[in-house]
Amino acid sequence: MSADDGIAKARRRIDEIDGDLVRLLSERARCALEIGRIKRAHGMPVYDPERERQIVEKVVAANAGPLGADAMRRLYERVLDESRRLERLAAEGAGPEGKTR
Repeated sequence: MSADDGIAKARRRIDEIDGDLVRLLSERARCALEIGRIKRAHGMPVYDPERERQIVEKVVAANAGPLGADAMRRLYERVLDESRRLERLAAEGAGPEGKTR
């Protein structure tokens, strides 16, 4: 296999994985919106630092590499930031783009 063929094959796989990631992140975001709605209905705060700590710990523990623990932590902190943003919007009665319902 030539270098070009090997790179093309790996890039096709990355494209497939990216599609899977987008679908999974969107599914996760829908869950965050639902959680935000539930928290709003029950007067609960959006930010739950203990829950976020547990999520990051679980993800780091499940990580088999090649990304290191710090890299995985940084990625998930960003995912959690966006999830919290969506929860806040839902808790305020707005949709994912910030439009009030």
